[in-house]
Amino acid sequence: MAVGIKMKITIIYDNKVVRPGLRADHGYACLVEAESTPAILFDTGARGSILKHNMAALGVDPGSIGTVVISHRHSDHTGGLSDVIKASKDVEVFLPESIMTGIAARRVTRVRGPLEISPGVYSTGELSGIEQSLVLAAGKGLVVLVGCAHSGLDNILRVASGFGEVWGVIGGFHGFQDFHLLDSLSLICPCHCTVYREEIVRLCGERYRKCGVGTVIEL
Repeated sequence: MAVGIKMKITIIYDNKVVRPGLRADHGYACLVEAESTPAILFDTGARGSILKHNMAALGVDPGSIGTVVISHRHSDHTGGLSDVIKASKDVEVFLPESIMTGIAARRVTRVRGPLEISPGVYSTGELSGIEQSLVLAAGKGLVVLVGCAHSGLDNILRVASGFGEVWGVIGGFHGFQDFHLLDSLSLICPCHCTVYREEIVRLCGERYRKCGVGTVIEL
């Protein structure tokens, strides 16, 4: 996979905030902005009201979102989806195949295997029958976005490495403890449900990036 597309990642929904005026809540969502491509929202948090508040505070127009990718079925990742669909009526929604849809979006794609979602943005496909992650062919290298890593961060990184050498990872790591698998990465940004955050901070040093609503990462 060729890399080199300039991208910006903004954390829209998380258990923590990094600046005043934003709201924390148990859940996760991040915005992917790339050159010449409509914005992609990866997950939608738990509550639409908080998602919309944070978007407004961060200057994000919900109507500008062209694609929503849902990592997995849990409500702390899907709760704001209906609000996004109302705001952006032509949005395309990519769901893991295991999610039974009753979603009102005009365009819904059920994801089973790996596929290209937009230029430089790829789904790993649904892993372990529960969750998909994104692989970004960004300017600094391949970056993996994960929701909760229910399929195992080790498994996700292994599959993502099939696209090329992974440069960084952003998202919820859940109970991941195989810290040596992070040794080769240049960016480690644990969010949301990560259990062993303090250990990751200690081990990763300057490669660690604090995650919270308002975090912006240029790639």
